[in-house]
Amino acid sequence: MNRKVVKEDFDSRIFDAINIILLFLVTVVIVVPLWNVIISSLSSGKALAEGGFIFWSKEFSLENYRAVFNDNTIWQSFLVSISKTFAGVMTHVFFCAMIGYGLSKRYIKGRKLYVAMGVITMFFSGGMIPTYLLIKSLGLLNSFWVYIIPALFSYYDVVILMNFFRNVPESLEESAKIDGAGDWRIFLKIFIPLSMPAMATIALFNGVGQWNDFMTTKLYITNQALYPLQMKLYEIIVQSQTQSMQNIGGSAVIETTTKGVQLATIVITTLPIVVIYPILQRYFISGMMLGAVKE
Repeated sequence: MNRKVVKEDFDSRIFDAINIILLFLVTVVIVVPLWNVIISSLSSGKALAEGGFIFWSKEFSLENYRAVFNDNTIWQSFLVSISKTFAGVMTHVFFCAMIGYGLSKRYIKGRKLYVAMGVITMFFSGGMIPTYLLIKSLGLLNSFWVYIIPALFSYYDVVILMNFFRNVPESLEESAKIDGAGDWRIFLKIFIPLSMPAMATIALFNGVGQWNDFMTTKLYITNQALYPLQMKLYEIIVQSQTQSMQNIGGSAVIETTTKGVQLATIVITTLPIVVIYPILQRYFISGMMLGAVKE
């Protein structure tokens, strides 16, 4: 009996040691490139011109960040990114919550048809060209609303909220109706507050997608005043890749300065999500698990 316990204890230690090693390697793979980007963005043009991996800055400099913030278009792009992310998240979550609330009621006529139509949208889409023609016919080209309206609906998020709403006791809704509350009041005063973990999870997923999205701008926006931060980053990367080296003194400094500005822009665009993510991460387990449980 003691030998069995000793063997199990030895096996568990081996298992834990392997897990620790694997997690350490994964952490290194994630952290080291991120660290290199941050340190490189804080290095001078001369240090970047030397090339190679930079683990610690030899010549600390904030010139890359000064160059980024001195560009007025960066502030405009930053404002557009914040506006479209905030408006997109709020409208998306509320719209999906309304649909999820309706589909959570089994007595709704045509519910099975609506559910089937929603499932189809999870696997099939109209394609890029038909979508572009639809956006054009709606007059959304070069409009801020092209960031909001097409992103209102996601049936995957509707399913999460629909199953979450089903976990709310029916007696609670019946008591509210006896007190004279209508569907809108029940939805806003009871279901919304009780579903905050699921809604926070969906808000974070959608917020990350909105913040990182630049394809919408590339396809539907030509007005630079509506460019978000990610599109500005894309332009900087393209410009740095297409810039040709000239055989004159100081040309390498120009190229490395462009590279430094590019790295600084990457850090600036990533920082807001890195800050917000840990705040809402605690809602992930409760939101996803409760929304996925079916009775």
